[in-house]
Amino acid sequence: MNKKTEIIRFIKFIFFSISAGLIEIVSFALLEKLTTWRYWPCYLIALTLSVLWNFTFNRKFTFRSAGNIPEAMIKVAIFYAIFTPVSTIAGDYLSGYVGIDAYLVTAINMLCNFVLEYLYDMFFVFGKTIDTNERASQSPSNDTNVST
Repeated sequence: MNKKTEIIRFIKFIFFSISAGLIEIVSFALLEKLTTWRYWPCYLIALTLSVLWNFTFNRKFTFRSAGNIPEAMIKVAIFYAIFTPVSTIAGDYLSGYVGIDAYLVTAINMLCNFVLEYLYDMFFVFGKTIDTNERASQSPSNDTNVST
């Protein structure tokens, strides 16, 4: 792996994650302010919107994967099948029973999600298909191919 390429990849992941985070926090805030719902349904809806956005853009631009989309989505679904219940239950408990501000809890969940998802995507979801899409093959300095 080329160190410069991986730094650029990580920076792309940061920017797409920030955009996904904005989608999550705005949709969470709207749901939290416009409904009388508890923390968990607001969080789940916001997280789902964020995940769909993040997956789509990171697959195409960050990891530049031509791999099987349904397979990659299933792998991401497995991650969220674990992360979502844990973060939802913990978030609901912390905001609803401990009294920690719901936005702070959401920010903590987002930070945990960022770190864990990058590692999971890099090594499991896209690991063997990184830099295999048409965008990667048209890159003028295509030194980003990962040997398998």
